Amino acid sequence: MHKIAGLSINAWKAKDPVLNNVMKMNEVFWTNPHYGNKQENPIVKAEQVKSAEERLNRFANYIIKAFPETEPMKGIIESPLVEIPFMQKNLEKSYGTKIAGKLLLKCDSHLPISGSIKARGGIYEVLKRAEEIAMKHGGLKRTDNYGVLASDEYKELFSKYSIAVGSTGNLGMSIGIISAKLGFKVTVHMSADAKQWKKDKLTSLGVIVKEYDDDYSKAVEEGRKEASLDPDCHFIDDENSMDLLLGYATAATRLKKQLKDMSITVDEDHPLFVYLPCGVGGGPGGITYGLKLAFEDDVHCFFAEPTHSPCMMLGLMTGLHDKVSVQDFGIDNKTEADGLAVGRPSALVSSMMTTMLSGSYTIEDRRLFELLKEMAETEGHYLEPSALAGAFGPILLSAPEGREYLMDQKLLDKMNQSTHVIWATGGSMVPKDMMELYLSKS
Repeated sequence: MHKIAGLSINAWKAKDPVLNNVMKMNEVFWTNPHYGNKQENPIVKAEQVKSAEERLNRFANYIIKAFPETEPMKGIIESPLVEIPFMQKNLEKSYGTKIAGKLLLKCDSHLPISGSIKARGGIYEVLKRAEEIAMKHGGLKRTDNYGVLASDEYKELFSKYSIAVGSTGNLGMSIGIISAKLGFKVTVHMSADAKQWKKDKLTSLGVIVKEYDDDYSKAVEEGRKEASLDPDCHFIDDENSMDLLLGYATAATRLKKQLKDMSITVDEDHPLFVYLPCGVGGGPGGITYGLKLAFEDDVHCFFAEPTHSPCMMLGLMTGLHDKVSVQDFGIDNKTEADGLAVGRPSALVSSMMTTMLSGSYTIEDRRLFELLKEMAETEGHYLEPSALAGAFGPILLSAPEGREYLMDQKLLDKMNQSTHVIWATGGSMVPKDMMELYLSKS
C-alpha cells in the first residue's frame, strides 16, 4: 500500500476527515487548527520588510525612466483598491446568501509593467540584484539618483550577467520584462501549463524561453540546475526565495494606507478578511506576512487553490510542507488556472503559514470561469481565471464551515462592520481573443 511519511492514505484520512474530499477533488473549506499560535523564532523580521520598502523607493526614479506609465504613481508599482458593490449583490443572489460587510477588489491584475501580482516580488528581486551589481562594479551609491541605471553604461554592465527563473507564467513575465529592460540576459523555464501568449510576449522582448512537457516543479528544477553552471547567473527560486517574499510583503503598508484613504477602519471590532489565490505560495505568503505585521490579529487571510492543485492545503494539513505533493495523494495537478498549477508548496512559505494562515479552500475550474464572467459583467474588471479564486472566499465564509470559524474567533457579531478584500492576481495583459475565450467558457 502507498505510504506517505510512513502512514497509509487511510491513516491520513483518519487524521483529517477533510482530506478525503480533497483527494476526490471536491471543493473544500479548511480552517487551520494551529492558527494564532505564536512562532518563537519568526523566519522573516519586520526590519527586512522595511528595508525592501526603502529599496523600492530608491528605484522609483529608474522605474519612471524605464516605464513612463508609472510617472503618475511617482515610480511606485502599485494597484488600485476598489469597491465592487454590484459583484457583491450578484454573488449574494447567485449563492442565496448574505455577504456581511464591504467587498473590495485589490487590482494587482492591473499592476504596472507586467499586469500581475508577480510585479511585486519578481521585479523586486531583479532590482535588488541590479543594485548589488551596480554598487559593486558600477560605482552606484544609495544616495544617488537611481535614474542613472537606465543609461547605456549600466545596461552594458548588466548585459554581462544573467537572470533565470522557472515559472508557470506570470512570474516569468515580470522577471523577463524587468530583466530585459535593465539589460540582463534572461532565461525563463516554463512549464507545460504556461499559456502560449505569455511565451510569445517574452520571446518578443528577447527573453530566452525554454519549454517543458512537465509541470512547474520540473521547470524550476531544470532552471536551477542550468543556472548553477554559470557563476554570473542569478536564479530566482520561486520555491525558496526570501527576496521574492519580501517584495510581496511590501504590499501591506500600501493597502493599509489605501483603506485609510477610503475611510475604512480595521481594528478588533472591524475585522479584515483577505482572500489570496495560491500556487507555490510566495505571493500570498509574502502578502499575508506583511498584513499580519500591519494589522496583527485584526486580519484573517485565506488561500484559494484549484481542486486539482491544492498543494499548500496538503502541505499544511499534513504538516509535511514541501515533503508532500498533490500527486502523492492521487491528484493530477491539471487546471486552467495556470499560475496556480503547482504540485508542491514552497518550504519557506508553508512553514511560515503554519500559525499565520486562517485557512484555505479549493475551487473548481468551472466556477473560476463563472466568476470571471460575473466580475466582467457586473464591474467591468477582466481578470485571468486564477485571479477569480479569491472571489469564492466571502461566499464560503458565509456558509456553515465559515460561520464555524467566525464563531471560534468571536467575530460573528462584528461581520456587519467587516471588510473583505479579493486579491485579483492577474488579467490586464491577457490578449483580447484569449479573454473572449475565457468568457465563453463560463
